[in-house]
Amino acid sequence: MKPEEIRKLEAYFKRTFNQSMVVKARPRKDESAEVYLGDEFLGVVFRDEEDGELSYNFSMAILDIDL
Repeated sequence: MKPEEIRKLEAYFKRTFNQSMVVKARPRKDESAEVYLGDEFLGVVFRDEEDGELSYNFSMAILDIDL
């Protein structure tokens, strides 16, 4: 993802969920970025462009040992 997209996504996550949210670029991955709450990895946000429309999908796995 482009740095401008990452900044916009991070601002959205901070505004919507928590000020400690951070979005980081993934090495060698152009279509996604990692999402953290402070130092804790939460998931991955994917860029999806289809039929001229752009959207982002956030994926977060929850392990049973964390429940």
